[in-house]
Amino acid sequence: MSLAIVHSRAKLGIQAPPVTVEVHLANGMPSLTLVGMPETAVRESKDRVRSALQNARLDFPSLKRITINLAPADLPKEGGRFDLAIALGLLMASNQIPADSLQHCEALGELALSGELRPVQGVLPAALACRDQQRTLLVPRANAAEAALVPGVRVIAADHLLELCEHLRGERELPPVQSGAGFSEPAPVADLAEVQGQAQAKRALIVAAAGSHNLLLFGPPGTGKTLLASRLPGILPPLDEQQALEVAAIQSVCGQAELDRWPTRPFRSPHHGASAAALVGGGSYPRPGEISQAHHGVLFLDELPEFDRKVLEMLREPLESGVIHVARAREQLTFPARFQLIAAMNPCPCGYQGDPSGRCQCTPEQVQRYRGKLSGPLLDRIDLHLGMHNEPFSLSSGGPGRPDSREAAARVSAARDIQLRRQDCLNAHLELGGVSLHCRLQAEDEQWLERAVERLGLSRRATHRALKVARTLADLDQKKDIGREQLAEALQYRQLDRQPAS
Repeated sequence: MSLAIVHSRAKLGIQAPPVTVEVHLANGMPSLTLVGMPETAVRESKDRVRSALQNARLDFPSLKRITINLAPADLPKEGGRFDLAIALGLLMASNQIPADSLQHCEALGELALSGELRPVQGVLPAALACRDQQRTLLVPRANAAEAALVPGVRVIAADHLLELCEHLRGERELPPVQSGAGFSEPAPVADLAEVQGQAQAKRALIVAAAGSHNLLLFGPPGTGKTLLASRLPGILPPLDEQQALEVAAIQSVCGQAELDRWPTRPFRSPHHGASAAALVGGGSYPRPGEISQAHHGVLFLDELPEFDRKVLEMLREPLESGVIHVARAREQLTFPARFQLIAAMNPCPCGYQGDPSGRCQCTPEQVQRYRGKLSGPLLDRIDLHLGMHNEPFSLSSGGPGRPDSREAAARVSAARDIQLRRQDCLNAHLELGGVSLHCRLQAEDEQWLERAVERLGLSRRATHRALKVARTLADLDQKKDIGREQLAEALQYRQLDRQPAS
């Protein structure tokens, strides 16, 4: 046959839109034309494919007029992921492999000049789409484990183009890779019991974990802010299979799929010099940023006021909606960003305000300017603000009243189960109607809260956030209703809303 059609997948954000590779051989002046909006790396594939076929002892139809179309034409294509599909299309069009051998297959992979198959990024989203279409996915051996994370997908992997051709001709059998085999128990994480003292901060961390609340820790250097934040993944429940696949899909398109750590919750800690595109996503070919790579996990921002204010303001939308929209002239992409924000900062520019040593020499104006780098709307979206102080040093790593991660995780898991049964979401993700329904107060408690909010000067959003925290505190205590005790503790966690600069 002179016309061959091979199915493949592009990479667009975290999606894998279908691409049809059409190869036509015609008589005329020998040439090779590649159309369909290919970028530079895709246009170069014709040279890689030519050398790969020749070095694999396969015939390249060099005496024909070759036209290769990557459809749809208005979809941008990048990278070497279409090499394998183009090579197979040429072989099918020149009758070197059976015409119907790829009817129910999709192909992804880059070709070396020797004909070896090299791995590509974004295989897992393609495997998910391939499973939905009930097709077999042909990939390089190095991508096999990643593709096989998807339950129910049929994956055929090979090291060399010649192996795949022999399989398609029926000359040898390449056994399917076992799918769904990569799901295992999470890797061990740092234990909360290793943190000395700071009982109130540990309590706040457990509350944040139980309701997926955002948390801001502030205090002098050395109080354990970063240490506490790093213990949060250890007290969060393990990912379920769907969440794990979503996390792995994002890591796949970013080229960061770490199968030995899968399916642990991500913990991302970008430097405070990160650009807006690095934090929220973007680029000429938009890629997920740090907030999307922290999906279903933790985003830790240390030295929060040192981040560019415009960059921090971009967090406001995803903190509310759980997604980020990246708009470009040609398309608009939506990346998931349901992350839990944990931030840390010093109380003043030198970091030692309130320290008993009296070493802080910062003026009230300097402190106000330092804290003013964080806008009110951003602080409103952080549910818990907690100040930390230096505590007496001890070499002892154990002692009574020091919960470990296993104990804390059990409490967190029980509280989350209550929330999911009651409202099918965690408390931090309650909409306004859910707050009214599930955070109802007794009349006297409601009046008390109104007076407290007026005295503290809290905004309506901050008040709703405090109500959600109070609901989580009640769930941790396995109480049906929110009481005065939970309200008072929730308001205590709004310290930056009421703490003066001096």
